[in-house]
Amino acid sequence: MPLHTAIVTGANHGIGAATALALARRDCAVLCSYLRIDADQAGSSAAYRAGRSAGAQPVADQITAAGGRAVAVEADLSDPASAGLLFDAAEKDLGPVDILVNNASGWIADTFGPDGTDGLGRPVKPVTAATWWQQFTVDAMAASLLISEFARRHRVRGGTWGRIVGLTSAAEVGFPEEVSYGAAKAAQVSYTMSAAIELAPYGVTANMVHPPVTDTGWITPEVRELVARSPAMIHIARPEEVAEVIAYLASDAAALITANVVTLR
Repeated sequence: MPLHTAIVTGANHGIGAATALALARRDCAVLCSYLRIDADQAGSSAAYRAGRSAGAQPVADQITAAGGRAVAVEADLSDPASAGLLFDAAEKDLGPVDILVNNASGWIADTFGPDGTDGLGRPVKPVTAATWWQQFTVDAMAASLLISEFARRHRVRGGTWGRIVGLTSAAEVGFPEEVSYGAAKAAQVSYTMSAAIELAPYGVTANMVHPPVTDTGWITPEVRELVARSPAMIHIARPEEVAEVIAYLASDAAALITANVVTLR
């Protein structure tokens, strides 16, 4: 039997898929949560668009082919009921969840400036109730409800070990041209830091990972040039590199790492 059971959201592509595979290699059963969306992002590759619009069954199949245990479950995280449904599915097919990776994002580029495109040619919309809702329901509300469901079930069964990891790329000065994304991720950071303190007596650690620019298929020559010019953007990472850090934070070895935003460069 696997040592642990994990839920990984956004596990049909990029960092989420790489994290599901990395955890499976460490003897974790994995529920791969996903939502198929139209990802016609300017400059994105065909592989990126295909990954965002596909399911996570190929990821689950790769895990099971290697002798692991995994299931793929489609869930719209903007639905408040999805948190309980995902935990129910994991417990039914894999076992009690003791690792939660909040990777999914309702990403949208919105701005307080004019409608148009950003410096990388991506479409930007003015902030509206619709852009706020798309971003906050997934990055803030869903993350908090998943943490709450994790905590409730952990306490009920008398759990003594657990790991929560979220992802962010928001900056301290906000996120110009992706303002709702930056604000929603700031909320998720706050929820996760609070969980780290409140759940510490139950053996749970909680951290956020801030990856560098990561090549999940959206990297254009303009982005590579931007990174090369920047003294602070040292690497363009591969999803597998970020996933290794997440898997480490979800291990016994990271027992003393909690309530941190771990910035990767």
